[in-house]
Amino acid sequence: MKRYLILYFTTALVLLPLDFLFLGVLARNFFASEVGSMLGEVKPLPAALFYLLYILGILIFVSGAASASLGSALAYGALFGLFCYATFELTSLSLLRHWSWRVALLDISWGMIVTAVSATIGLFITDWITPRA
Repeated sequence: MKRYLILYFTTALVLLPLDFLFLGVLARNFFASEVGSMLGEVKPLPAALFYLLYILGILIFVSGAASASLGSALAYGALFGLFCYATFELTSLSLLRHWSWRVALLDISWGMIVTAVSATIGLFITDWITPRA
């Protein structure tokens, strides 16, 4: 149980700053220009719930298994990011008037990258802190 808590924390420690940097700084103007008036203020409770659940999903489906390796975390992290982000983006693209392929492709790509990197570095740090027997 201790290992999973450490893995959860280390994955969050990587994912959160990267995602905040991307959304709040690097891609902020892009999203504002592409979807404009659809953007509102961040609602903290749904955002917190998303991150809590998403990181748990990374542990369940990517990095939490005893057999998880850095290579598998990278590959399955990218796939998990692809499936999760594509679900949101393609649904938004099919339903929302101001959603664009540019937004969808950028965000799906980002989801793959941030999930793969977070899962891999989280596992690397956890293995360093609590080596597997």
